Formats: sequence, C-alpha cells, structure tokens
Amino acid sequence: MSDEVWTLWEKPPSSLNIDSEKSPQLTVHLAAIPNGCGVIVCPGGGYRTLASDHEGLQVAQWLNSVGIHAFVLRYRLGPRNPSSVSKLDGQRAARLVRYHAATLGLDPTRLGMLGFSAGGHLALATALASDKPAPDSLVDDIDRQDCRPNFLVPVYAVTNGAKRGRKADEYLPMDTQVSANSPPTFIVHNHQDSVVPASQSTLLYDALLVANVPAELHIFNFGDHGLGLNRGADPKHPTVSTWGELLLQWLARHEVLREKIKQRKRNAVEGEVLLDGKPVGMGWLSWIPDNANLPIARVRITAAHKGKIQVHEAEGPFGGPHRLVLHVVSAVYPPDASGSYTMEHALVFERRLTVVPGQRLHWHLQTAQGIAL
Repeated sequence: MSDEVWTLWEKPPSSLNIDSEKSPQLTVHLAAIPNGCGVIVCPGGGYRTLASDHEGLQVAQWLNSVGIHAFVLRYRLGPRNPSSVSKLDGQRAARLVRYHAATLGLDPTRLGMLGFSAGGHLALATALASDKPAPDSLVDDIDRQDCRPNFLVPVYAVTNGAKRGRKADEYLPMDTQVSANSPPTFIVHNHQDSVVPASQSTLLYDALLVANVPAELHIFNFGDHGLGLNRGADPKHPTVSTWGELLLQWLARHEVLREKIKQRKRNAVEGEVLLDGKPVGMGWLSWIPDNANLPIARVRITAAHKGKIQVHEAEGPFGGPHRLVLHVVSAVYPPDASGSYTMEHALVFERRLTVVPGQRLHWHLQTAQGIAL
C-alpha cells in the first residue's frame, strides 16, 4: 500500500466545491518496520503552493526510516479556497487515517500532524479544532472518527497572522485557541527566518505554557525559512536532521514510539545511592533503556534526600534492560555563598540493570570508580 494515493472524499458533497484535478488527497508512505506510530505531513507554501519535495516526500522518507508511517497531505489552496477550507482537509485527513488504522497496523491514539509554515498553521488549526460535524451532516463513517491529532509538530509555522502583520484573515490566531486539552507540541523555528519571525513560535509556546500543555521549543540561530529537515547543519553528521533527532527523543519521552501492543508498564523505584558512604551532594540518576523507542526515566538526587531515592510509577522506567547512569555535579547541597568549587570535575558512573517490578535499588559507589567529564 506504500505510495498509494487516497482521495479524501470519494463522493464529496456538493458544498465542498472540490476541483477534481486538484482534489485533496493523502499519499501513503508506509514504514518497512513500523512501530505503530503515524504522522500526517502538511507541506508549506503560503496557502498558495505546496513544497511537497523537501517538506513532504523527504520528510515522509525520513519518518519511514525510523518506523513511522507517513501520509503527505495535498490540501486545497487559496485564493480560491480560504484557510478554513484547508482545515476541513486536515480534519478529514486525520479521520481517514484513523478509519484505516487497523488495516495499516497503526495505533489511532498515536497519530500526529507535522506541518511547515502554512502547513504548520493548518496542523494547528486541525489540532485545536473544537467543532464536530452534526449528526445530520456526516458524509460517511469516516466522519465519525476524531479529527484531532495526538501530538503536533509545527515547524517555522505562522501562528497568528494579525500579530505577524500579514494576512490576518487567512492565518487566524492559533495561540488564542490553546487550552488544557490541546495535544503535546514540539515547536521548531529559526532565528534568521526572514519570512515568518520566530516570535510566531514563542507566541504559541507561551500559550501552551499557560495552559500547562506538554511542549518543547527549539529556535536555531542558523538558517532561513523553508529548511525542511535542515540536513547539513551538523558538520559531523551532514545527513542527519538535528531537529528531527530532537523530535525523536521527545516522542520517546512521551511514549509515542512505544509499541503499546506489548502492554509494558512503568515501574516505581525506591532505594539508596551513596558515594563514599555518604549521600551524593547533587546529581542526576538516569535509566536509559536499550530499546530506543522507550523513554528515559530520570530523577534528581541531592544530599537533602539523605541517600534515599524514590521514583513514582508514572515517571519510572519501563521493564527490561537499561544502562543506569549517575552524573554527580556537586559535592554539596544546598550551595553556599562562597563561590568555592567543590569538585575538580563532574563525575559519571554507569552500570547495567534489568528493571523488574518491585525492584529496590542499592548502589554504593566510590569516587575512584567515576569517570571525570
């Protein structure tokens, strides 16, 4: 089914005013080794064109390489169609993918939407939509599916045309539509963007912060508008997308890449960590799973804890093999006003560990075992 093209409406109602030659559609790109996650990709182009190579196909190919099914959206454009019509296409696309989820081996609760520039605005409009079709307006069973993605990735997106000072009637404000029910959001922008200022992304982030919605924001200094995956920015890894790698880490932390079919669960952890027989001044204890699709568990420890650690189940590690890593960053806690150094170098300690339910951790270390950073 890979590279198959789906028309969003096989028999669109006359009210949709769809040009058959430019009808909205999804191009399906299936991962060879899927992890159950899917992403609808919305290319940018100012609601006038579609940058479907570097903001469509190439993004889909990259998503497939990490096990994610991808669906590139061709949505209706202006000036013939207002952005409210494009939003209808975004909503229908999410419903259509969910309708076929079982056939694709896709988890319908792990469907995201990634959009660039105007496509990012479209993704936001789709994700933040509160409108549901009235029962008497349903076209088919597809319309009964939820239209809202489970996570959102706006990349150098317009979020509020009025505050941008351009096309306020086309780029309706999205930051004001954020609520506590909005999906977790990973935001990307460039400081040097000469088309859409990075302040469009900070507007959105501020709204997500106020609403207590999980969010992560990256504004890179180097690069203008329309970078797509932005490969080549890392001289050591010229074929890697820097923001793409950060996105994968974020998705793992939010359990989006986890194969829920396996029904793995997080585990609470209690125990004791001592260095030279004493509590660690200040450090970070991390459970790093061998399975890269599982999230890292992490907890800060200080001398105030008197060597005891406690990680609640909701934030604990999943079962299975891990690297347990301790970074010690200070010999005292709390810090004093002297400004004196308490360590020559930060120290890192590591051991192997298989996490099992009900496990207690007892790790007694000697400074000589640590590696100076």
